[in-house]
Amino acid sequence: MARVKLREDEELAPHIRAYVQAQEAKGIDTSNLRGFAHCQEMFDSYFQFYGPAREGRSVEPELIELVRLKIARHNDCFT
Repeated sequence: MARVKLREDEELAPHIRAYVQAQEAKGIDTSNLRGFAHCQEMFDSYFQFYGPAREGRSVEPELIELVRLKIARHNDCFT
């Protein structure tokens, strides 16, 4: 399975680094942020959808969790 190298702090754009560090200070895993940082367009698109979705404005939180678990299982990742 292909793996994406996660960007280190010094490799992140300043605004992304600040966001990542703020999330880590809250104890939140930032692996997805560090992976998406390879492509600014993907990073921006992800948060354009995911932010409102996680706030319950476009998709119910229960559905998001079910889809997340299904994708994880499909990829042999048991969270």
